[in-house]
Amino acid sequence: MRTALTLLFLLALGAMPGALLPQRSLNAQKVAEYIAENGWWGRFLDRLQFYDVYASYWFSAVYVLLFVSLVGCLLPRTWEYFKQMRAKPVLTPRNLSRLPHHATAELSASPEAVMASAKARLRGWRLVEREEADGARSVSAERGYLRETGNLVFHFSLLGLLVAFALGKMVGYEGQVIVQSKGGQFCNSGVFNFDSFRPGLRVDGTQLSPFCVRVNDFHATYLHNGQAQSFRADIDYQSGEDLRTGTWRPYPLEVNSPLRTAGDRVYLLGHGYTPIFTVRFPNGEVRTGTTQWRPVNEVTLASEGATKFDPPGVTDTEQRRKNQLAITGLLAPTAGFRGELLDSVFPEARDPAVAIDVYRGDLGTDSGRGQSIFSIDEKQVQDGKLTRVARQNLRQGEELTLDDGTVVRFEGVKDWVSLQVSHDPTQVWVLAFSVLVILGLGVSLSVKRRRVWVRAVPAADGRTVVEVGGLARTDQAGYGEEFGSLARDLLKEEK
Repeated sequence: MRTALTLLFLLALGAMPGALLPQRSLNAQKVAEYIAENGWWGRFLDRLQFYDVYASYWFSAVYVLLFVSLVGCLLPRTWEYFKQMRAKPVLTPRNLSRLPHHATAELSASPEAVMASAKARLRGWRLVEREEADGARSVSAERGYLRETGNLVFHFSLLGLLVAFALGKMVGYEGQVIVQSKGGQFCNSGVFNFDSFRPGLRVDGTQLSPFCVRVNDFHATYLHNGQAQSFRADIDYQSGEDLRTGTWRPYPLEVNSPLRTAGDRVYLLGHGYTPIFTVRFPNGEVRTGTTQWRPVNEVTLASEGATKFDPPGVTDTEQRRKNQLAITGLLAPTAGFRGELLDSVFPEARDPAVAIDVYRGDLGTDSGRGQSIFSIDEKQVQDGKLTRVARQNLRQGEELTLDDGTVVRFEGVKDWVSLQVSHDPTQVWVLAFSVLVILGLGVSLSVKRRRVWVRAVPAADGRTVVEVGGLARTDQAGYGEEFGSLARDLLKEEK
């Protein structure tokens, strides 16, 4: 038990860096910034896996050792509890007056009648009646075995909780994806459909639970200060037989009200805006770009991003790369100006506007290197391969014309929603064990182990001397009142 408590303390101590330092599993960019700001100290903590605490070798070692220690504690305690349940209550002490609780009286009833009355009063106690060598008769009674039962239930449930949690991490997965409203769809058919994906140790992403989601519309309400009050995405979904029949079923997806289907849960995490740009090229062809931009201000939902276009009708690879377009800048759902600078003053799309820079040239999308959809490659700009050709503020419906006759028009915005798909087949077991942990702990803390003995000794005058002794096996608080009530009933002279 001392070892288990020491390991539990080490586990709590080891979890502190996970709470105080940024973790890669949650925000890799914050980790990179923290390392850059703290120099050698940040790199030293990285080598010690302080940014991946819960996946580190040292945290896993403490976790496994605690698991082994817990099993080592429970097995002998369970065997001891089994033996105690089969054993009879202990013999009545020779001198009951030495016990913390004691009372005595002389009654006119016979020892047999006293014993019968005692057994009736102690109904519900584990008891045994004995006849002693001097002719006295005694009853030994015990109560409160549920305390140890609750204790064992608590610890076994804690063990089950750890096992269920570990299995869930092995066979579960979690992924996030951004889906456009007004008909945007997502199907849980493979890893590459997600924007980010965290698989369990036994998940390779090839056998995900099949279902599809279509986002029809999104509604948000805000307080007067811009604080979000409610989010709701009106979606349709298909799973099981619906995938073969093409049947869509409606569901109002809200925060903390996930869609449960095909053994998975679909959560609504948040939302943002997608600017809609229409580009009319000099040859008359028109293309529309709808790439989501990410919020940089969670209060006003001012957003940044990049919408990229390839020139139409160009088959030569070199010429195509030299004439790619990128529209970058700031999107304000409700426009407000600080001088000439555009800013957002409210998160709802009441008066959308954009402050954009238009770049022409090689975007670097064919270089083989990964590139964020929210920005352009600044190295291409520094090397002169990508040149800014225009800068302007546009409200909804306004347009600008580039030097080659290309027209860029800001059509407005539409919502996108961020969805999270979680698969954990052990969640019911985790819930069940969590409930048992609470129940077991409650029983363990509320029930008290206590013992009571009654001895009836025949006196020379024909009366019977009755002694009652009590002992609390755990905390004595509250047992005095219970013993007093027992003693009064047991020592009461029958009329």
